[in-house]
Amino acid sequence: MTTLEKAKLWLTDTFDEETKKTIREWIDTESDELEDSFYRELEFGTGGMRGIMGVGTNRLNKYTLGQATQGLANYLKEQFPNQEIKVAIAYDVRNNSREFGKMCADVLTANGIKVLLFKNHRPTPELSFTVRDKNCNAGIVLTASHNPPEYNGYKVYWNDGAQIVPPNDENIIREVYSVKFEEIKFNGNDDLIEWIGEEQDDVYIDICMENSLYQKDKTGYDNLNIVFTSIHGTTYTTIPKALKKAGFKKIDLVTEQMIPSGNFPTVESPNPEEPKALEMALDLAKIVNADIVIGTDPDGDRLGIAVRNLDGEMQLLNGNQTNTILTYYILDQWKKLGKITGKEFIGSTIVTSDIFYDIANKFGVECKVGLTGFKWIGKMIRDVEGKEKFVCGGEESFGFMTGDFVRDKDSCGSILLACEIAAWCKANGSSMFQYMIDIYKDLGMYYEGLINVVRKGRTGAEEIQQMMKDFRENPPKEIAGSKVVELKDFQEQTSLDIPENKKSVMNQIPKSNVLIYYTEDGTKVCVRPSGTEPKIKFYVSVKDSINSENEFKNKSIILSDKIEKVKKDLKL
Repeated sequence: MTTLEKAKLWLTDTFDEETKKTIREWIDTESDELEDSFYRELEFGTGGMRGIMGVGTNRLNKYTLGQATQGLANYLKEQFPNQEIKVAIAYDVRNNSREFGKMCADVLTANGIKVLLFKNHRPTPELSFTVRDKNCNAGIVLTASHNPPEYNGYKVYWNDGAQIVPPNDENIIREVYSVKFEEIKFNGNDDLIEWIGEEQDDVYIDICMENSLYQKDKTGYDNLNIVFTSIHGTTYTTIPKALKKAGFKKIDLVTEQMIPSGNFPTVESPNPEEPKALEMALDLAKIVNADIVIGTDPDGDRLGIAVRNLDGEMQLLNGNQTNTILTYYILDQWKKLGKITGKEFIGSTIVTSDIFYDIANKFGVECKVGLTGFKWIGKMIRDVEGKEKFVCGGEESFGFMTGDFVRDKDSCGSILLACEIAAWCKANGSSMFQYMIDIYKDLGMYYEGLINVVRKGRTGAEEIQQMMKDFRENPPKEIAGSKVVELKDFQEQTSLDIPENKKSVMNQIPKSNVLIYYTEDGTKVCVRPSGTEPKIKFYVSVKDSINSENEFKNKSIILSDKIEKVKKDLKL
């Protein structure tokens, strides 16, 4: 079927007049928008979907979201027959999120399903918590995380509070694609909606505190200078309240950015992974002499942290560095409290730093590793529930969670923990940055870099496929002067020992289009197409030993130069 034929299917009475008017204009003017909006179906992937808002099958709109929700309703009724089914729905600050949230609620209630709908913007981790806290069968959150303003998205959670994983994800996908647009039930029943307000915030914050704070005497809490920004996102509802409730006194907010807005007017990108997103917070930090700067993304699951480096300047930590500090501290506290019995584990992902294996070994716990995405850490918890105890987990993309009360990355609990560590370090004449260096002195210094290669549109998607094919079929023999000794192919589920020319099976992790190269000197390069953006990602990790704080700067330069050599060798 041609793109034009697909578009004309949207000119029937199933679709509203505004939608049909837009399509007619595109057809009449032979607009390029028609091709990009209809050349494919917006993919409902294994966690949901994300895309540009607008008209068409390749856009996020009332009909593509309605189809997804109708498919979910059909699956829930099949899985939970003759039961009252409950679904919690939250939405972030993005344009149309509130309307999309109510529309999804209408589709569910039209199918006889009870909905617990947040009255206002709430962070994704609070939705994850609420699914379990309110004994829901599933959850939905409307968010496109840190994507640009024109995007929105739709994520589905199962009854354990984690994003859907096999077999539920694949079964829901089948149901979604079997729904015809004319079969979507849009006429909701408001009697089946239970509205959730601020009372849920307090329940959520209390359990974040319970799982994230260890200094019972609140060591240094009074003396820590904190700057926080929600970057126009949802955490304006939770983080300031949580910090105050925990006992932190000196909290300065970037007031301009505490105003929720889907246009994110003060930043180019609302992504706390990028230093520019924290510029206003860093400027405020100079004025108030802050010890720590924290920012969160629009749906409040990721966090970016800046602390004072050895020169006293604010420096943004990368996700691996933040998670290294948080994980080491938690396990050290657990050890002191006698809570480590040998049945505990931490969670990580294949693209995250291998330092987490070292941390786990030091404290006598297991490090379980899964594919990219916190849903796989959620699955780890569910798979061993009642047998093993989850301590904490993180991935390099600025996500972390403490405890299993939330089954997704959680900025609230992570921020409370980070502030406690910063306060404790300051009270003991140190700093969070120095604490990180102490960890590197103990375990070895890991240094990471992320290289994004963006390729947009249909041709871009084809280019990315070809790049993966080339890296799979013609792997590099040497990277940055060190021989490649191992190739892990997660699509083939094999590991190749290159010197021995011996291939082994890796079937403990589901298939995924990811490659990892290891070299003789411990350099790790992971190649992976993004699941949510038009880019291919190269995660590079290099390492060296470090014996003193004085070596840190020089070692950082050496390892940074090495990452540049990797980039050059891979022609990126």
